[in-house]
Amino acid sequence: MTALQDGEIHFTTLGMFIIDEIHYGPPSDRKVANNVIGGAGTYGVVGARLFSPPPLSKTIGWIVDAGYDFPADCFAQLEALQTHLVLRQTPERLTTRGWNSYESGDQRAFRYTTPKKRLEAIDLIKCGLVGAKCVHLICSPARAEGLRNQLFDSLGLDLNNSQDSPEAPIVVWEPVPDLCTPKHRDGLMATLKLVDVVSPNHDELAGFFGDQTLPGASGEWETIEYLATLLLKSGVGANDEGAVIVRAGKNGCLVASRQRGMVRLPAYYESTQDGNHEKVVDPTGGGNTFIGDLGPGWLGRVEMLCWLQLWGVLQLASQLNRLGFPNLRLLMTVGSSGAVRV
Repeated sequence: MTALQDGEIHFTTLGMFIIDEIHYGPPSDRKVANNVIGGAGTYGVVGARLFSPPPLSKTIGWIVDAGYDFPADCFAQLEALQTHLVLRQTPERLTTRGWNSYESGDQRAFRYTTPKKRLEAIDLIKCGLVGAKCVHLICSPARAEGLRNQLFDSLGLDLNNSQDSPEAPIVVWEPVPDLCTPKHRDGLMATLKLVDVVSPNHDELAGFFGDQTLPGASGEWETIEYLATLLLKSGVGANDEGAVIVRAGKNGCLVASRQRGMVRLPAYYESTQDGNHEKVVDPTGGGNTFIGDLGPGWLGRVEMLCWLQLWGVLQLASQLNRLGFPNLRLLMTVGSSGAVRV
């Protein structure tokens, strides 16, 4: 590995930091966990951190906006990751908070309980993170296009012809669930060319196409492959060399590209007739953690995309079998040698 330069950033995210209130358990024994660290951006960082033991952990740069209610123990947990954390004190506001409820049958409900403060491209510029080699987005197609173009413009890159430039960041995009509808399908197709990886889950992918699917539930493999093929035909990334990664929860994932075709990978924990495996305690942030490994992996710490996603399956398992945010001991166990010990 070449020596790190001062301030070198390999991975950053424009996903939000959220403090969660999680309701879970069977109807007869509901439980509540408060002040749980969450947010798509946060768990993307966790995924990247699993492939980045110190000193590489300092190449993960991200922003957390802390309101006047920010818990001290949350700060200690974030500091323990040993990343390049930019903590911005915002005493005039409440920290972004969310309410999560998990029911039987993989049903999840979510709402914000305080006004959200999302990150913009200008935030990365102001905080010195705009030169990151990989940028993680979770947003609508229109916002993904806008953020990508603002980042490229700030780097002096041609918006139309620079995606395969050595200076261009790898862009990994998760479409935001609420806007995965037929109304936004054209935006999805237009944005694919601007990103290197697009990763919806199976329901989100089906949502873009409405009734234009094969017979059967949206989670069935033939439907997932059919819809992934539509994205690949439209073209993902510069020179159509990007990838589609569809996360299908307890059924695993599909990795698809024009160069390597399609590969299914099973979930680490096999599902049961009643739903998730008994060891799956809290799926919050699981998909974001899974996808966060793409930046470090694509930068050369893992050579092949499918192999990379196999590690993603394993690291996701390490996140699912506990409630809330992973501790440093877990990350050291998983990331100290770049492998998951199972």
